[in-house]
Amino acid sequence: MAAVLFGFPILFFCILWNSRFFTDPRRRNIYIGITLALGLWVYAGLAFNADPTGIWAMEPNLLNVFVSVVFVNAPTVFRIVRGLTMDLKSRDYVAAGQTRGEGPWYIMLWEILPNARGPLIVDFCLRIGYTTILLGTLGFFGLGVSPESPDWGSTINAGRRLLSVFPHPAVVPAIALMSLVLGLNLLADGLREESLKD
Repeated sequence: MAAVLFGFPILFFCILWNSRFFTDPRRRNIYIGITLALGLWVYAGLAFNADPTGIWAMEPNLLNVFVSVVFVNAPTVFRIVRGLTMDLKSRDYVAAGQTRGEGPWYIMLWEILPNARGPLIVDFCLRIGYTTILLGTLGFFGLGVSPESPDWGSTINAGRRLLSVFPHPAVVPAIALMSLVLGLNLLADGLREESLKD
């Protein structure tokens, strides 16, 4: 499943370069070649742990957590993107792109996507906060990453046993987790305000 998920960014960037530089095959082929070379190198390391340099690697337990988080969040993201696209496709700049003779991939990637970036960035920041809480909860119950990996949930769980004697082993990571999520929410609010000014 991870092999399928990690293939989507490579496919996305190849379609992006093809739609943008369709009339300039030389530049298009250079960009697609660089994307395929770097993308397949990262893909081999992350999806199959087959990077000969060892730079790109992911433990199987971490890979399972990654795939589960993606599947939990994917339906909501799909609904948000579809709603934004349905709203933006009736705008004048999309009609102007169609009048110029641009193809559907160009209109999607260079007209609709840049205009949908505000709400998507806000949703991304909020989703990072929710995912951080989810990973902390999984780590607290021992279902997250492996024990030797740093994780706020497992650190809070380890410090929980000492709460009656020394509260700081559990309180400090809990405050750090809360601060990160609160900061991401405030960042999302600020980005939302900025996107409304456009």
